[in-house]
Amino acid sequence: SSENPPCSMAISNHSQVTEFILQGFSEHPSLRIPLFGCFLSLYLVALTGNVLIITAITLNSSLHSPMYFFLFNLATMDIICTSSVLPKVLQGLLSEENTISYGGCMTQLYFLIWSASSELLLFTVMAYDRYVAICHPLHYSTRMSKMLCNVLAASVWLICAFNSSIHTGLMTQLSFCGPNVITHYFCEIPPLLLLSCTSTYINRVMTVLADAFYGFINFVLTLVSYGFIISSILKIQTTEGKKRAFSTCSSHLIVVSMYYTAVFYAYISPICGYNPERSKLAGVLYTMLSPTLNPLIYTLRNKEVKMALRKLFPCFRN
Repeated sequence: SSENPPCSMAISNHSQVTEFILQGFSEHPSLRIPLFGCFLSLYLVALTGNVLIITAITLNSSLHSPMYFFLFNLATMDIICTSSVLPKVLQGLLSEENTISYGGCMTQLYFLIWSASSELLLFTVMAYDRYVAICHPLHYSTRMSKMLCNVLAASVWLICAFNSSIHTGLMTQLSFCGPNVITHYFCEIPPLLLLSCTSTYINRVMTVLADAFYGFINFVLTLVSYGFIISSILKIQTTEGKKRAFSTCSSHLIVVSMYYTAVFYAYISPICGYNPERSKLAGVLYTMLSPTLNPLIYTLRNKEVKMALRKLFPCFRN
């Protein structure tokens, strides 16, 4: 149902609740210390890996191409995504009462939506880049000009910042009269809507529209791009040529598959079917595992990135 119980207090444009309690992983108290160690390791690896990729691309002129320009943006988004969630998660695992202020919750929500939606949109842009590189190699430099790449990247950041502003702005218009326990380990739209004591109809409509655009439409566009890519690779005569062509897009394909699996698992479903445990698992996938694995996948499967890192950091030569 889209209607919520009426609030017994006077309802204003401001929330009655001043802070929320994040349920986190409180149902597994014996796992708090192991989870802290695991999540801290993931956070440090994610930060280190993405900072190394950003540094390598910035300082190595051989990586100043469209593919690595978009990878630079992806690494930046990964840092924002994981940093908007993990520090608070780690603090909550060490504290007796895991609370977050109303303002802190809205801020976390904004940056999480911004970075997560930006990644989905950027995956589509990166798929188009690989499509042009493999299907139209002779026209690649003209089609993927520096100006177009800048426009595409800026559009991704601005569109998703606008989208995040809408969702966060609509959330601040709701009233929260209690209870104030969020059945998640970070502030997220579905569990927050369940706590509102005013109508969430507009919020739900906007969530469905966002799911349709960021989830379904971008997924279809990415599939179409890879349909053309695979078709072109199959037409290559030599086995070596096929391997070389596939290697240029295999890393991106792995990352996209992993990310969309988490998103579809958690969000592309009716809000009435929200499942806290399922949402927590998917949250771990896209806020922790994905930012950690992305730089590893791109580094381990990419000779140019590995060479750039070896030049900048001699310790990588061994």
